[in-house]
Amino acid sequence: MEREAPQRGTLDVAEEELLEDEELWRDDDAGNHTGWWCVKTDPFPCPANGCTFVAEFMTAAHLVLVWQDRDDPNLLWHANRAKQVGRNPRVVSYESGYGPSASYYAWEAAGRPVHGIANERPVSS
Repeated sequence: MEREAPQRGTLDVAEEELLEDEELWRDDDAGNHTGWWCVKTDPFPCPANGCTFVAEFMTAAHLVLVWQDRDDPNLLWHANRAKQVGRNPRVVSYESGYGPSASYYAWEAAGRPVHGIANERPVSS
């Protein structure tokens, strides 16, 4: 019997507990990320039930995710993923006028909090 090689896939979540009075995560170490890099996309709605926020950048908890290096492998991976789902990604230099930001690595270190889901589950990349 041959074993299948592991492949990337999707995560199906059987139960999600939505939060009613949720506070969005903030990057406590957020400094001035001007000049860092982010992924601009076609507008897309926040997936949290009842949320009216519309993002134009790759975000986490409504914060623009930023990377210090334009060729950061995680930035490129997320840009490619946005391309795969038809969001027309472009890597651009972050400006404060885009909205509040968070370092991608600070977001990862915080456990990858996601807006609207109480039991955050780390996703391996």
